[in-house]
Order: sequence, then structure tokens, then C-alpha cells
Amino acid sequence: MPLRDVSEVETVAGDFNDGLDHPEGVTWGPDGQLYAGGEAGQVYRVDPDSGAITQIAQHEGFLGGVACDAEANVYVCAAYGGAVVRADSDGTVTEISRGTADLPMETPNYPCFHPSGDLYVSDSGEWDHDTGRIYRVRPDGSTDLVSEAPRYFANGMCVDAAGEWLYVVESQMPGVSRLRVLADGTLGERQVVATLPGDVPDGVQFDVEGTLYITLYTPSRIYRLEPTGRIQVLVDDPNHTQLSSPTNIVFGGPDLTDLFTANLGRWHLNRLRMPVPGIPLAYPAPIAV
Repeated sequence: MPLRDVSEVETVAGDFNDGLDHPEGVTWGPDGQLYAGGEAGQVYRVDPDSGAITQIAQHEGFLGGVACDAEANVYVCAAYGGAVVRADSDGTVTEISRGTADLPMETPNYPCFHPSGDLYVSDSGEWDHDTGRIYRVRPDGSTDLVSEAPRYFANGMCVDAAGEWLYVVESQMPGVSRLRVLADGTLGERQVVATLPGDVPDGVQFDVEGTLYITLYTPSRIYRLEPTGRIQVLVDDPNHTQLSSPTNIVFGGPDLTDLFTANLGRWHLNRLRMPVPGIPLAYPAPIAV
């Protein structure tokens, strides 16, 4: 039985059939605003208090995961454009990376800043082809391939509180793995953290007690994975309406106790008030271009 009832999940912005254009990515910015992407290349800023939605930039095609730097510039995975781009507050969109010359990005899915300033980017590859990988974009703008181990459709990611591990959703494992972050920023061994047979996981984030929250594209559900390894259903929506293919997930709010989710299946962002705050995101200086 779920720990929380779906009636406790609030709509922050958008509604049942209007608002944001099927958002997959959502993140909390250093300015206290939410940022999300849209199906047709929109980059949105959302006021979590009023629910006001502002489109701040436009790119081409479907946008996946998003992340912010210290100036609230938004790094977005242009999933079918094969690139990571940055949307600045004035609407300027700049290409940040297309992978490496030897191995261009195929389906960049999710960007995740490490406290070092490195931006890790999951590339899902092609569904059913086990070609997932992880790239790193350094603060100077250079890109290298740092792992081909999470090959089962690498998806959402997060860093643990100590910055020692990069946690990666592998949607077709299906489950979550982690990769050790080495001193030089490259990635080491892969360990499987959780397997979720019959599910399609998508996003992950930690709270300060070390509990990992996992969103599922299908069924419409959020799990909590305790440090002991016990997995529980946090909240579930069998009607697929309030939680509607929840994808990326992030802690935000003044005390980081608001758990926000994007709903790829509809047009809104959700919030669930939590008793334990999430770990703060890293907001490094902008990547050089």
C-alpha cells in the first residue's frame, strides 16, 4: 500500500489539459524558480508560488532533462537533436556539446552537475539496443566519454550527498545503478542499486537521510529506496491523471521539502510536501563556450 495518498499530490502549474507542453525535465533553480522543458522545444520558468508559466527560450524538437548553473542558465538535453544546449535568461540558446568526435551523442537525456563543476550527461542510445553511455562536459567546455557501463537506456541521474557516486536510472534494466566518481572526474565501477522488474523507471533524487526517490514513467508511481535497500511505494496513481507518467523529479522550496515532478503524459508539474528535505543541487559557474 502506498505511504501517501495521491490526493496529497498538488498541481503547481498547468492543469488537466493545458499549461506546459508534456514536460519531461524539471529542476529547481538557484533563484527559487522551477525550470522545465517542452515537447516542441520550449524552455519554461515556473513560479512555484503563483504557478505562472513563462517561456524563456525556444529550441528545436523534444527537450528532456534540465539543470541550472549559478546564474540560473538552463542546460537542456535536446533528446532528438543530439546535443546539450544552454538557454540563458535573455532567451539566447547556445550549443554546449554534441559528445565527442569519435562518438557523437545519440539521445542525450539528462544533465547532472557535480559539485566539481563537471556536467554529466546521460545518453540513452536507442531503445532495445543497450547503447546507453555517460558523457562529461568540463567547466572549460570540453567533452569526454566517461562510461559505457550503464547501457540499458541510461536516463535520469543524481549525485549523492558526498559527491562520491553518480546514480543512474537504467530504464531497460530496469532499475538504478551507480558509478563511482573518481578524483579526476572520470567514472569507475558500476554497481546495481535496485532492480524494478516490470517497471520503467525514469528519474532519481536523494533526501538528506540517504533515501532515494525514483519516479516511474510506467506505471505512474514514485518509489522510495531506503539506505537499507528496502523499496516502498511512496505514491501511486492508477488513474494516470494527477501523476501521469512522472519523469524527472527534484527537491525544492525554501527548505527543500517540496518534491516536484514533471508529467510527460500531461501538461502540469506536481508537488508533494515531504517531512525530510532533499540534498541541495550543485550550481557551478557557467560552462565556458
